[in-house]
Order: sequence, then structure tokens, then C-alpha cells
Amino acid sequence: MSGHSKWHNIKVRKSKVDAVKGKLFTRVSREILMAVKQGGSDPENNFRLKMAVQKAREVNMPMDNIKRVIEKASGEGGASNLEEIIYEGYAPGGVAVIAEAATDNRNRTAADIRNIFARYGGNMGENGCVAWIFKKKGLITINSSLMKEDELMDIALEAGAEDLKLSEETFELTTEVAAFSKVKQVLDDKGIKYEEAEITMIPSTVITVDKKDASGVLKLMEALEDNEDVQHVYANFDIPASIMEEIAAEV
Repeated sequence: MSGHSKWHNIKVRKSKVDAVKGKLFTRVSREILMAVKQGGSDPENNFRLKMAVQKAREVNMPMDNIKRVIEKASGEGGASNLEEIIYEGYAPGGVAVIAEAATDNRNRTAADIRNIFARYGGNMGENGCVAWIFKKKGLITINSSLMKEDELMDIALEAGAEDLKLSEETFELTTEVAAFSKVKQVLDDKGIKYEEAEITMIPSTVITVDKKDASGVLKLMEALEDNEDVQHVYANFDIPASIMEEIAAEV
């Protein structure tokens, strides 16, 4: 959990800059397109689309834009030129990495992803080489200063959450995918504010990265995130706070 949390927190800060550049709009638009392609245009009957629309609203994408993307995906050939591909590999230190992409040119994207891994001291592997380490879960993060852990635990478990952990200054609430919407709705109804709520990939084990490899891991992750075809990046690293502070001081 800690490895995911550290990269998650970095992504949250970075996403504020990306939103200005329009990267997030492009990313959520592709997620909507793929969701419609997979399960139809009705968010109430398509959980993935419902989550994609919520994400679009969270990054302040206008509702008219969202509707246009759904209409485009529902039309003739709307999303047929996009396909989803999962790339797996290793970052420095043996860190497992998964990159989910939506692309209209799989040869270009595969070459780009392979080059990113190589450039930052990693290597792209075969399908399935690290996927077994991760499991799809719902993840809701809440600032630990907002309420007591016991209080949140009672609410979360009653709502159907799976687990609650404290990571640094954040509560990490995990759920099965099927229970995610209900747990999130309970938090909304009780006025509990969360920093992020998403369906993600949680690693079963994490690798503690030393100073020698930490910078390369973070640079590889950021380069993958910056690739225009990549939708999501997951990894199982843990970087001690002292090393993160050293890296931040060097930037």
C-alpha cells in the first residue's frame, strides 16, 4: 500500500499542473470512449463509464464536453480506432510496473513504452510478468486530520469497505470493486471529504527502494505518466520519507 500511496500523492500534486495543460481532459475523454465501447452509453448500467464521468467532473471537465465524448463514442466508428493495451515491466531495483494505454497505433505506443523503460534503467517484460502482483480494488484516501481512525473504521466497515490503513498523514480505505460505489456514497452522505476516490491496482507486496534507484524509479514513472497514450501507471515501490526528502531537495 505504501508504494502505491507515495506515487499516488505525487500524481495528485502533478495532476494540478497537467489539468492546465489539458492532459487530464484528454485522459478522461479516452477513458469515457473506452468505457462506452466496452459497456454502452448509459452510466447507470455501465459502472466503468459512471466512474469515468465522475473523474471527468472531478477535473472540472464541462458537462457539455462529457456528453459530446459519449455521443462520439456511441456513433458509427466513434471509438473503434482506440484499443486498450497493458504493458508490464520492471523499474530500477526490481520494482514491478504496469502501464495501461489507450492507443490508435499499437506499434508506436509499444516502441515508446519500451524506450521509456530502457531510458530510465528498467526493462519492459512479457504480458503477465508482474500482473499477478496487483489486484483491482477501490481506493479512497482521506486526510487523517479530519477524523479519528476508530470513527472512520466503524463507518467504513458498516458501509462494506474491506480495509483501512494509515499511511503517513492519509487514511487509505480499500474496497472490493463491487462495493466501491456504495462506500463512496456513504462517505458523501455523511459529509466526509476525501482527497481521491478511484478504482486502481493495489500491489500485494512492495519493494523498498534505496537512494541509488529511487530517482530512476520516479523518473520512469513520470515519463510513463507523461506519455500521451498512457492512461494509468501502477507500481509496487516504497521509498522511505528521508530519501524522498533528499530527492526533493536536489530538484
